[in-house]
Amino acid sequence: MADSDLQNKLAAARTRLILDKPFLGALVLRLPLVAADPKWCQGAVTDAKKLYYNQDYINALDIQQTQFVLAKQALHCALSHFARRQHRIKHRWDLACDYAVNPLLIKDGLKAPPETLVDDGYEGMTAEEIYHYIGDLDNEDSELDKQSEDLPDDQDNPNQDDSDQQPSPGDCDQESQQSPDQGVDDNDEEMDGLASQPEALTPQEQEELSVQWQQRLAGAAQSAMQAGKLGGSMARMVDFMLQPKLPWRMLLARYMTASARDDYSYSRPSSRRGDPAIFPSLRSSQINVAVGMDISGSVDDKEMNEFLSEIDAIKGNMRARITLLPCDASLAEGAPWIFEPWEEINLPETFKGGGGTDFNPVFEWLDDQDQNPDLLVYFTDCKGTFPKVLPSYPVIWLVKGKDQPPWGQRVQLN
Repeated sequence: MADSDLQNKLAAARTRLILDKPFLGALVLRLPLVAADPKWCQGAVTDAKKLYYNQDYINALDIQQTQFVLAKQALHCALSHFARRQHRIKHRWDLACDYAVNPLLIKDGLKAPPETLVDDGYEGMTAEEIYHYIGDLDNEDSELDKQSEDLPDDQDNPNQDDSDQQPSPGDCDQESQQSPDQGVDDNDEEMDGLASQPEALTPQEQEELSVQWQQRLAGAAQSAMQAGKLGGSMARMVDFMLQPKLPWRMLLARYMTASARDDYSYSRPSSRRGDPAIFPSLRSSQINVAVGMDISGSVDDKEMNEFLSEIDAIKGNMRARITLLPCDASLAEGAPWIFEPWEEINLPETFKGGGGTDFNPVFEWLDDQDQNPDLLVYFTDCKGTFPKVLPSYPVIWLVKGKDQPPWGQRVQLN
């Protein structure tokens, strides 16, 4: 295919996206399309500034598959995958990003190229969650991870060519061919006019681009909703991405502080005071916080320990008495564990859990007590059976994942 024909094909694919999928089309418009040197780009990749493509790869796709490829790279940018990698191993992170994005596009009606990575088991999960599960795809990937982990940080080169690590050449349009934190030098091109591999973004560039893409995401979603052309799965993804991203520890401390508000005491003062009048005095009272903890197996031990450490640090600062209630389908053996503000939280090394999730046992135990807690914090992925009757005390769901509780205040963990 002649170069002019290829340009017409890309332009047509982008125009169709704008007309049929205005949300994705608006995002694609933010990425200039640049032909790349096939020595480093075997499919289509992005550095969050431009979209680079291999001419032979695009030639092999039909117009609908080309739409998928363009939309996919733009969505990687809109989800800030280039900035969310952090300490994670590049190859595994790229795969996780593809597993997160591909089903969204397919559900939205786009046609995926051959051998596109899709796994129904990862549907609805974030890239961070998927990354946790694909650590041992096969022996080759495990060996790759081991080699990457053995390298010092400065040797984990984000510009390294991962083409030999891909499942197949047909999947090179995915982000596994991409370097999520790569930058671009507009003047750095090969002699034949094809773009060379871009340089790494600085942390400051990553942060600035992430903010820009979140603004673009919000703007594109608003325009698509006004046109009535934002699908359900995309709408849920946008809503999730635009939730406030305050650290969960800050939010948890804020709620616990609100529950631990000071109050006035009208107790009779010491008889040594000469004034017979009783004036109210400000007293800080201890609060009782119940903590439910999902031990069904969907929340790993590291996350549980981090959560408990934060609860332990917060409770001492605000005189909180903690009643800990680990639960899967029933309360853990030995529950509850009760810790005074001055006591460190110490638990058994293991809980007998890992079964299904039922939230009712925690609420039923609290209902049987003489006094309601001032606050219940429940650490979970929200995949379980909820009580049908709302409790009389406030409930905070500290949620890992995208699921929504039917009531209570939801705080996003990841």
